[in-house]
Amino acid sequence: MTDLTPSSSFSLAVHLELLNRAGALAKVTNAIASVGGSLGNITLIERNLQTVKRELQIDASSSDHADKILDAIKSLEDVKILQVSDRTFELHKGGKIRIENRIEIKNSSDLAMAYTPGVGRICKAIAEKPEEVFSLTIKSNSIAIVTDGSAVLGLGNLGAEAALPVMEGKAMLFKGFADIDAFPICLATQDVEEIISIVKNIIPVFGGVNLEDIAAPRCFEIEKRLQEELDVPIFHDDQHGTAIVTMAALINALKLVGKEIDKIRVVINGAGAAGVAIARLLNQAQCYNITLCDSKGIISKDRENLNAEKQLLAVEKGGTLADALVDADVFIGVSAPNILTPDMVKTMAKDTIIFAMANPIPEIQPELIKDIAAVVATGRSDYPNQINNVLAFPGIFRGALDCRAKGLTTEMYLQAAGAIASLVSTEELNKEHIVPSVFDPRVATVVAEAVKKAAREAGVARN
Repeated sequence: MTDLTPSSSFSLAVHLELLNRAGALAKVTNAIASVGGSLGNITLIERNLQTVKRELQIDASSSDHADKILDAIKSLEDVKILQVSDRTFELHKGGKIRIENRIEIKNSSDLAMAYTPGVGRICKAIAEKPEEVFSLTIKSNSIAIVTDGSAVLGLGNLGAEAALPVMEGKAMLFKGFADIDAFPICLATQDVEEIISIVKNIIPVFGGVNLEDIAAPRCFEIEKRLQEELDVPIFHDDQHGTAIVTMAALINALKLVGKEIDKIRVVINGAGAAGVAIARLLNQAQCYNITLCDSKGIISKDRENLNAEKQLLAVEKGGTLADALVDADVFIGVSAPNILTPDMVKTMAKDTIIFAMANPIPEIQPELIKDIAAVVATGRSDYPNQINNVLAFPGIFRGALDCRAKGLTTEMYLQAAGAIASLVSTEELNKEHIVPSVFDPRVATVVAEAVKKAAREAGVARN
């Protein structure tokens, strides 16, 4: 098993009873450290002359690792574990989001305006002038987060119910980073026509649609059709969000190594929604030498049973991933853990750029190539250069909603990527800082402004 850095995604709260004597706590912390646990907050709960009760917060790297930490504590004499809870599960209990009123209803006058009979006047106004729905309802600031649960994170086809925690988390990010009201819509169907029909029939409530965790190639057809048949922004985040933040990271990585995007050779491993979208966006940014690989190797024109998306990106000559990487400048992984080796990286061009974005285990551990590659980025928060979609989608929709865009364009995506990249100044730019922090409060604002400008230039902004 790959050794990973402990993170709060596997975080325990452990209640202990210890003897009230010097060194008792030190024995526990040493035991935790001996098996690679990361100790967080220590809280004193109760103390008497004989014993002390404390809560320890401990980060592990996996469920198995958490068990090892607990076993190490249990092996100590005069230490009693009173209770153990998984902090991640505790955080999710009862769900992570709720609906709250924007205005208060304090008396009968408020009630008469907010609801019947006053609301009838608003209904008539919208019926007479349908575009008023944007100014008189939540539609102007609401997004539907739509999934069929067929490609949940990197976990596969888990279904609608199992996808709901992710969609709740997405809604939190929309609200927290861009003040957008987003609603999880988890569908108990994976039929393309049914999904399209459902979204079209619920769209009166929403100013845009964020498609999420829908497997390829079905996701391409769903997005394309909805874009053609609706006049609000439709955005498949697994495709375009990933492509935008990858593009932003690449802009700054290339600046750091002194290479031009139209001169580099890029290898993308992973030919699902993200890999295809990254290839398309790079191509629009004048990166033309791109080799796309999947689990069978290079996607070449002599391969059989390629879907339409892969056919468009197929190259003349086949081979393995290792073959593709020889003399390549950039590796972008949106695939599977541990498929890239240091020896493969050594065959690449000078000043290699490696984006290993598989989660939770990247295509290669950054520690293995820290002295080989010029720049390394991952999708994880515990390594430098986290390429995270939250840098893109809140600002994309903030800008699109604010200008009431009829849709989204490739130019909007490119402008968004440039805006994200611009937040890392020349003085700040280094091999461990090529993208801004997801908590940088400027991100959503600059992305929104870039999107609005591009929308107006493209003629798709109604405001």
